Amino acid sequence: MPHLLRIHHAAIICSDYERSKHFYTHVLGLQVLAENHRTERGSWKLDMVLPDGAQVELFSFNDAPPRPSYPEARGLRHLAFAVESVTDWVQHLHAQNIVVEDIRTDEYTGRRFVFFADPDGLPLELYEVMAHSTSPST
Repeated sequence: MPHLLRIHHAAIICSDYERSKHFYTHVLGLQVLAENHRTERGSWKLDMVLPDGAQVELFSFNDAPPRPSYPEARGLRHLAFAVESVTDWVQHLHAQNIVVEDIRTDEYTGRRFVFFADPDGLPLELYEVMAHSTSPST
């Protein structure tokens, strides 16, 4: 059987391209790899990268219907980012006027984590790991 190596990217469709681009690049600090306007689709595609090489693709589409996040539905639940300090990130997000849930502790790993939402209400998680750890998310 062939082996999966790692997650390469997650793709997100947004309702307001400039607002989401600002959020993912300036608030979360993802680095831009490429930005392309797809004229035939009337949409943008922004490729961003994290320090470990994992990527997030941001798409804009005219009139894309909203995806329900609450109540939780079947399908992809959330996107989680590994961080060294959940507390530092909560302070950073609060400074950006972003609502953050209370910090919780994973009952199985003892690691701290917190949820917040992107500009379209998509759930994002920050999961505290030691530097260069590859601990699983919740």
